[in-house]
Amino acid sequence: MPRAEFMISAFFAAAVAVQVAEVCGGGVLTLERAFPLNQRVELEALRARDRARHARVLQNLVGGVVDFSVVGTSDPYIVGLYFTKVKLGSPPREFNVQIDTGSDILWVTCNSCSDCPQSSGLGIELNFFDAASSSTASLISCSDQLCASIVQTAAAQCSTQNNQCSYSFMYGDGSGTSGYYVTDMLSFDTVMGPSLVANSSAPVVFGCSTYQSGDLTKIDKAIDGIFGFGQHDLSVISQLSSHGVTPRVFSHCLKGDGSGGGILVLGEILDSSIVYSPLVPSQPHYNLYLQSIAVNGQLLPIDPAVFATSTNRGTIVDSGTTLTYLVEEAFDPFVKAVTAVVSQSATPFISKGNQCYRVPTSISEIFPPVALNFAGGASMVLRPVDYLVHDGFVDGAPMWCIGFQRVQDPGVSILGDLVLKDKIIVYDIAGQRLGWADYDCSTSVNVSITFGKDEFLNAGQLSVSRSSKTTLFKLIPLSITLLIIHLSLFIRFL
Repeated sequence: MPRAEFMISAFFAAAVAVQVAEVCGGGVLTLERAFPLNQRVELEALRARDRARHARVLQNLVGGVVDFSVVGTSDPYIVGLYFTKVKLGSPPREFNVQIDTGSDILWVTCNSCSDCPQSSGLGIELNFFDAASSSTASLISCSDQLCASIVQTAAAQCSTQNNQCSYSFMYGDGSGTSGYYVTDMLSFDTVMGPSLVANSSAPVVFGCSTYQSGDLTKIDKAIDGIFGFGQHDLSVISQLSSHGVTPRVFSHCLKGDGSGGGILVLGEILDSSIVYSPLVPSQPHYNLYLQSIAVNGQLLPIDPAVFATSTNRGTIVDSGTTLTYLVEEAFDPFVKAVTAVVSQSATPFISKGNQCYRVPTSISEIFPPVALNFAGGASMVLRPVDYLVHDGFVDGAPMWCIGFQRVQDPGVSILGDLVLKDKIIVYDIAGQRLGWADYDCSTSVNVSITFGKDEFLNAGQLSVSRSSKTTLFKLIPLSITLLIIHLSLFIRFL
């Protein structure tokens, strides 16, 4: 225990024998010692008392930062996805779930799913949720008011045959899942302040998958489920916000090189270089106003109308997508401009329908920067590694291919992990904006500490080690520092 913390504990628990009488509203308050003056107090006794006090204090506090570990990479030839662990049930069991900002619902595989993968090529052990083995699990019936509200949003369906509130989802890659809704405890660590981490839990509604199809059934990238971070009321971020556990904002920083990994927090990562762009209102996804694209500082001849948001148009941010997709009216000018810049230094050719290049030197030396320009004057500047994918060798030289994919007209442009990696991305749902900044995601980040819904008060620093995801606040807020000074002076006075 740091000396300052020990001084505070000792002051409250075993300082000097004193009785203080204070007249307050006509009454007299008397303060008594917690421990007798002539009795030796063991350090563990003080710690136990402090822990009990902290537990009582935390019961009256709302808000904080919930920290999740991140595994995976954006490299489509290795993993092509990022995932984290969630703890569900009582006693809690861990499940590996893909981080997906393009969907809303958290779901994990049920033990009753007979055709679901039983093993994974990702080097993880697959787990299956069993409601019967959790003392806090309960199924949501068709007569439940919650099911009625979900059905109205078309996120659920109800079958009177088994009286279970069910769901069926199809994803953009053609995969799908179906099952039924369950409510159970989600366990997590809430960072309440410097060196103060509370073991917390909250009831959440999530899906129990009994059927999967498409890529979800492939063993090489099999996982326990998907963690949807959408704006819907049924998303975990919305549910925890309604409980007062977190604000309606979350952030991630996905590491692109090496072994991947990164940072995911239910809270706001702070950095002075973050730029924000407004979200398109009343959309089911995180839609942005993409206005133009520049290659090597030159704006491309693209009609801005191709980016306008409609029922089958727009630009969305989706961490569940590996590559990045552009509507063909923007894709074709983009590829043409990049090829024109590098044609003197790299050999362009088509491989498996993709524009590729034989590159005799480093791509950072010959490929141009690309800027995606959004509303509010916010630009996302891409390095060559943010729009190129290494795809083997040709005649002894590295082959790099355009990582962007063409979307047929009409279509939706999707910004996937290829461009989201190595950046802080802040999804400010309460403020209806999305922010980003280039960042080394293997280093620590500044995060906000909240003590009220959607209120950001004081900042600390969350340190993430490579070996274990350990939370450590290095910056002590000014209010804590002043408290220590006052207590030290008061002890000397006594």
